[in-house]
Amino acid sequence: MTTLDASASTRTGLAFPAGFRWGTATAAYQIEGAAALHGRTPSIWDTFSHTPGKVLHGDTGDTAADHYHRTAEDVALLRGLGVSDYRFSVAWPRVQPTGRGPADRRGLDFYARLVDALLAAGIRPVVTLYHWDLPQELEDLGGWPVRETAERFAEYAGLVAAELGDRVASWTTFNEPWCSAFLGYACGVHAPGRTEPEAALRAAHHFNLAHGLGTAALRAVLPPSAEVSLTLNLHALRPLTRSEADLDAVRRIDAVGNRIFLDPVFHGRLPEDLVRDTAGVTDWSFVRDGDLAAAVEPIDWLGVNYYSPTVVAAAEPGSGTAPAGPTPWVGAGEHVRFLPAPGPRTAMDWPVDAGGLHELLVRLRDELPGVPLLITENGAAYADYADPEGAVHDPDRIGYLRGHLASVHRAIEDGADVRGYFVWSLLDNFEWAYGYSKRFGLVHVDFATQRRTPKDSARWYADVIARGGLPA
Repeated sequence: MTTLDASASTRTGLAFPAGFRWGTATAAYQIEGAAALHGRTPSIWDTFSHTPGKVLHGDTGDTAADHYHRTAEDVALLRGLGVSDYRFSVAWPRVQPTGRGPADRRGLDFYARLVDALLAAGIRPVVTLYHWDLPQELEDLGGWPVRETAERFAEYAGLVAAELGDRVASWTTFNEPWCSAFLGYACGVHAPGRTEPEAALRAAHHFNLAHGLGTAALRAVLPPSAEVSLTLNLHALRPLTRSEADLDAVRRIDAVGNRIFLDPVFHGRLPEDLVRDTAGVTDWSFVRDGDLAAAVEPIDWLGVNYYSPTVVAAAEPGSGTAPAGPTPWVGAGEHVRFLPAPGPRTAMDWPVDAGGLHELLVRLRDELPGVPLLITENGAAYADYADPEGAVHDPDRIGYLRGHLASVHRAIEDGADVRGYFVWSLLDNFEWAYGYSKRFGLVHVDFATQRRTPKDSARWYADVIARGGLPA
């Protein structure tokens, strides 16, 4: 278990443990651009963003932050921050354009150059193999609701590990499979834009299976010292009241939002209440003998993505309080209403509440003893702009990050084994269905010129890293 140096905490304000990993995170489709260059084929997000009406203002990731051509500049920004780690994702259709068969050498070479540049800068690469960009050809064959996609993922994982495994010591199979399964296949607000509740449950199961198969494929190639992990956007849930009905609303959302991944991956089982809740949607016959055992591959740490808490209550019959239209909360949506948490809000209209992060970490401390944790995404979007002098002042983001880091520190004091913290994100980028309208970056990007300008928060975060903690 990680321990804190109390005397250091007194000197610096809030000191984090020696060896604490400080980083930032990005995703391939959100920053790379070069969408049709050097053999890369369309992913589901290319198709989705080019479909009229799916993304705000018709924005696409065709150019994004042009990281593909500006890798050296972006690594220099990382070096200036002083981060120990950089978490990025590999674009599956850049490495394996059809989702099957041999790798494209040009795609592998791009990531090899990035890894070499990071290592030369003294930065540990943390590779995420899947951050939502399924090759469109695999979606045309059925996508994640089809079992074969999990098998194809394991092959792809082995290809990337064979190329980079001698230099990359930290690997993640999936980023936020809940979003891919339920926003992509249940309510359709993310790629591929399908509204098929059973397909979403099938996708979730195949993500768990693919994680297990992919982890085994990685272990077969990587040296024993390599880390393999999974990143989940677990929901910090709060009932509106302590009534039996509101507590049952929490249970329902916890089943389809959290335990649908936690139980198979860590315990080799499906949540019994989830199976009951979704009996009107599926009989779960797509779960084959051996699947749940295959999903349980030991991991070296669990990545936790957190932005805000979720407040729920029981739906009131006949009141119209349940969500209208397709819901991502399969088996639960018609029984639950979602309420805004109090307090200030970000540009995403998400509440700022660092307490939810502490609650989540303490829960994981209790439910997953012995599993180290990393905060793999935490950050906030605000309406940032460059002033006439070219500076970008973002005090609200600094306040957000300070509060959440203090919450992480408190969780460590309370016994949570948290090993690192990664800000989302290094750069302003393509923010999925919001296009370029939301800015999460520590670095401002003028998308017309691709000029990068570190914000005040970047300098603040660099100071935190240099101190090893928060100033008093």
